[in-house]
Amino acid sequence: MARKCFYSFHYKPDNWRASKIRNIGTVEGNKPASDNDWETVTNGGDAEIRKWIKDQMKGRSCTIILAGSGTANRKWINYEIKEAWDSNKGVVVIYIHNITNSKGEQSNKGANPLYYVTHGPTGKRLSTIAKAYDPPRTTSKGVYSYIEDHIEDWIEEAIEIRKNND
Repeated sequence: MARKCFYSFHYKPDNWRASKIRNIGTVEGNKPASDNDWETVTNGGDAEIRKWIKDQMKGRSCTIILAGSGTANRKWINYEIKEAWDSNKGVVVIYIHNITNSKGEQSNKGANPLYYVTHGPTGKRLSTIAKAYDPPRTTSKGVYSYIEDHIEDWIEEAIEIRKNND
């Protein structure tokens, strides 16, 4: 049975790449907001955005951060990571910079989004606890195939890591 996961990604530059990964089919993901729905949510301000994120995460066991060149340290990406971790969900980063966009272009690898989020009273960076995967392939097709072959294991590992780090 496919795990239910929440996908987090930087919409504007990576929505095409993220869509490819979301369509792998081995993971049941949250439905992306249409442009009109997202505009309605954002017009409600930060409180409405936080509520939308929490609602989207309900019933999910893991958050998958699809990291492109500019994903790390964005306000809402950080919030989604923290919300997932604080809700006892697994958290895993998958780099997607080598997946092509709608123009057939790859991008540069960005920083690890987990580095910018801390956990617990000591402020330990999540990058020292949770994992980030950079598929060891250079072609979009190769990266896609590698993710397809490993995503289920990465999710299970992320859930286990979270269980063992309260």
